[in-house]
Amino acid sequence: QVQLVESGGGLVQAGGSLRLSCEASGSTFNTYNMGWFRQRPGKEREFVAGIRWSTYHATYYADSVTGRFTISKDNAKSTLYLQMNSLKPEDTAVYYCAADRTTTWGISRATNDYEYWGQGTQVTVSS
Repeated sequence: QVQLVESGGGLVQAGGSLRLSCEASGSTFNTYNMGWFRQRPGKEREFVAGIRWSTYHATYYADSVTGRFTISKDNAKSTLYLQMNSLKPEDTAVYYCAADRTTTWGISRATNDYEYWGQGTQVTVSS
């Protein structure tokens, strides 16, 4: 099992930046594919970004955040990050990190494929 705790959310003006962190404990962090998801008000939870566990840490992004968000991980600290730049009001959401041990190719964008989830952190972008 793995426990995930997000932090770093908050209120920011449009055009600003935030960095989210997700600290993992309880299992071997570097054997999981990791993802960031978000849930906007009245919407379903959606994929934002993902990073594979393997050596080259291939990354994947939703079209809506490509070029603005960067996912990364520090295995020594068992921590996942999401650097968010050029934030827009439509980025307002609760952001969740999640861990997936079963996807063997690429990154899954489906919430059902992720076994473990954090509690979420609120990001609010004002216009």
